[in-house]
Amino acid sequence: MTDTASLDEASQPLRMRHFYLARQPVLDRNQALFGYELLFRGSARGPAHFDSGLSASASVIHHASQLGLPRAIGDANAFINVDKDVLMSDMFALLPRERTVLEIVASVEPDDAVIERMRALGAHGFRFAAEAAAHGPALSRLLPVIDFVKMDLRALPAVTLLSLAPRLRTTGKRLVAEKVENHSEYRTCLDIGFDYFQGYYFAKPSVLSSRKLSPSQTTVLDLVNLVASDADNAEIERVVKREVTIGLNLLRLVNTPAVGAGRRIESISQALTLLGRRQLQRWLQILLYAEPDVRGHSQSPLLLLATTRARLMELLAQRLRPGQKNVADVAFTVGMMSLMDTLFCIPMMDIVEQIPVIDEVRAALLQRSGFFGELLKLAESIERMDDEGDDMLAGLKSLSMDGDDLAELEVSAFEWSDKVVRYAI
Repeated sequence: MTDTASLDEASQPLRMRHFYLARQPVLDRNQALFGYELLFRGSARGPAHFDSGLSASASVIHHASQLGLPRAIGDANAFINVDKDVLMSDMFALLPRERTVLEIVASVEPDDAVIERMRALGAHGFRFAAEAAAHGPALSRLLPVIDFVKMDLRALPAVTLLSLAPRLRTTGKRLVAEKVENHSEYRTCLDIGFDYFQGYYFAKPSVLSSRKLSPSQTTVLDLVNLVASDADNAEIERVVKREVTIGLNLLRLVNTPAVGAGRRIESISQALTLLGRRQLQRWLQILLYAEPDVRGHSQSPLLLLATTRARLMELLAQRLRPGQKNVADVAFTVGMMSLMDTLFCIPMMDIVEQIPVIDEVRAALLQRSGFFGELLKLAESIERMDDEGDDMLAGLKSLSMDGDDLAELEVSAFEWSDKVVRYAI
């Protein structure tokens, strides 16, 4: 498991106050991560407010460059909204062109100057997206110079979606379904022929009957319970050896730079001693999400979301209660467990009955109450970052948090999640 302290030291400090970032995943037809749409907000004075004289989208570029965009997106693509002012500016040297998709906002009139500028930027490697409903008749002018057409499921009637999507597919453009919020909408868009899907449908518990756990997941759950009950290493080692894949993953993990062993570890017993209980517990929680799906993608969006949420909650807990022992570890556990109902397709009540948790964790997971429940609500609101940001601001207020350096904590969580997922499975 990647050591949190070493990653903290490696991360460069940011100097951004009252500034928040959300990244909404964009998945391909195999449910693998393709990219993130990055959403930025200035907190103190309402949605998308920035002190700069530049437009809001110019501030997005400015802050993205401060963040070090690869820290926020890993190896994925970044969708960033731009308006005409930004389009005509020289700010694009700040962005990794091969992984940046510039999304043309509705206010942009695609006149000759705009089209020519898009062609010039396209020649330098940038790609473009536009939303079908937002641009209306002007979309036909944009089609020759864009790569992606986004279709908002909340803005287009179903009959329009069904007729428009097939026509757009004939143009060769990639279609992105936006605001896909449940599995039924995802399946409909998949059948229509969309290439990419943006929304949190993958993090919603299924109403279907619970799926059967794989043998390795059953073993991991057994190990989680053993660690929680403070079993000795010999007993834990016997259970690890029951499932060959878990043992191999454990040995691979402790022989990577993520753990930083000074010598090669060749036995399960050595690996358990090196990791220690705290890191072992975290690795097991992460490994639960790492079960490869039927298409063979083990780095699932649910795994990335869970690890990012858990790490952010840990960092927030450290910031808010620095003197309290174990509070950060509990916050991390709440974050990891908060998506297990989706992972296993069973009610959260059943999860907390099967995995021993303290009362504070139970209250956070079932009622979103208590300190850890407030942290969880804040993390969830940041992920979605609605247009007004009311839930996020309410969460900060409930925790008596002013929001200083929140963007730094978020990007540290993004970066940690990306690194740890590479080594954990």
